[in-house]
Amino acid sequence: MKHQISSAKAPKALGPYSAGVATEGLVFLSGQLGMNTEGNLVSEDVAEQTQKAFENIGVLLEASGLTYDDIVKTTVLLNDMKDFAKVNEEYAKYFDGIYPARSCFEVAKLPKNAKVEIECIAIKK
Repeated sequence: MKHQISSAKAPKALGPYSAGVATEGLVFLSGQLGMNTEGNLVSEDVAEQTQKAFENIGVLLEASGLTYDDIVKTTVLLNDMKDFAKVNEEYAKYFDGIYPARSCFEVAKLPKNAKVEIECIAIKK
């Protein structure tokens, strides 16, 4: 059985999908942008967008009773691989100890012309 994950503290999905879905010990969070709850990007700066994307992830994890430590896999989408180091610098702040497995891709364009999007899979212990 699955159930939807959402929070008034996180932006609503931009399309016909859930911000997150939990099922049988796993939590799947859709890609998060650096958006506020009004659906606007917080900045043009990739570091600030990364911070806000992780804040949104944190709110959704909290709604599931989880923390960043429960994330086992992330996928990072960048619109310019030149931002890789800046994103890594911010990314590292959210994990202590074992980092989750990760993939990172450069894409032609992201919703809202964002510079970074981060999705994750977390596990309920």
